[in-house]
Amino acid sequence: ALAAADAQAGRALQRAEAARTPLARHADAGFAGLVGRAEARAHAEALLGPLSPALRETLRAWLAHHGSWDRTAAALGIHRNTVRQRVARCAVLLERDPDDPDVRMELWFALRQE
Repeated sequence: ALAAADAQAGRALQRAEAARTPLARHADAGFAGLVGRAEARAHAEALLGPLSPALRETLRAWLAHHGSWDRTAAALGIHRNTVRQRVARCAVLLERDPDDPDVRMELWFALRQE
């Protein structure tokens, strides 16, 4: 783990030098670490604002099950056509295509901030 710790320290040093600050804290690894928590939550709320809790839950489950209607329906205890209708409603309300991988990534990231 020494190599990973060294790389983290190097990135923290680069951020400190770029911001001209005497101290930089290490951010979490991965995509979530690139955006501040408050900013990520604000983006999530702005993006997901039009969705009801039921639609958010369905969308989260659908994304977690890689777009499988049947597995999502089984996980939520609803009919697969209900899943289809809810995901279609999400697409209309969000004005986004959930079949687009970039859209799925953005929605997943937003749903993880809740």
